[in-house]
Amino acid sequence: MTLEKTRELIAMHVELDSGYNRNAARMVLGEVMRDHGQQAVDQLIRDYGLEQKWAIKPGTHFESAFK
Repeated sequence: MTLEKTRELIAMHVELDSGYNRNAARMVLGEVMRDHGQQAVDQLIRDYGLEQKWAIKPGTHFESAFK
């Protein structure tokens, strides 16, 4: 998944703002972790304020469902 597509998905989930969207965002972050690493995940968390919104902290390790 490209980082551009990831940004679109995360932005959509942040805008919709439900518990289901939090889980979906975590799944997307798992894909980013697999494809781009921890630094990209941490940057997305900061850029979209996921720590304040859903308590998703930089440094959290996410795993992809698709290995």
